[in-house]
Amino acid sequence: MEDFKGDKRSKAYREYKKNYENASKGLGDKVEEVLDKTGIAKVAKFILGEDCGCDKRKDTLNKMFPSKKINCLTEKEHSYLDNYFKNPPPKITPPIQLELLVIYNRVFNDRAGTTGCSSCFINGVHAKLKQVFEEYA
Repeated sequence: MEDFKGDKRSKAYREYKKNYENASKGLGDKVEEVLDKTGIAKVAKFILGEDCGCDKRKDTLNKMFPSKKINCLTEKEHSYLDNYFKNPPPKITPPIQLELLVIYNRVFNDRAGTTGCSSCFINGVHAKLKQVFEEYA
């Protein structure tokens, strides 16, 4: 929750916090939601007791299949992208591609790698970073 910029006493922060806390962390949270809504969770706790293994299952599934949550840009990343998009280089060199990939992979929780296909890079990583960056404007 360190990504929030602004007054932490505001309504905007309360909404941000509520959405952050309620955001699904992965498949485990979604399975838990289905089990709660269908009543299966109550039956399992009644039969197996309070420690029915549900929390362990949820954590394991969340780690195995995390949500594709987009993270906020850090101040350093925003500054880099601001300079990059205002003064685009004539050619995306390998060091520039690596810097953009580091930002992309952190923001999108991905493991994208370098590519020799410039149109693939521009249409994929570059376009998504530009879209995220423009949301800050």
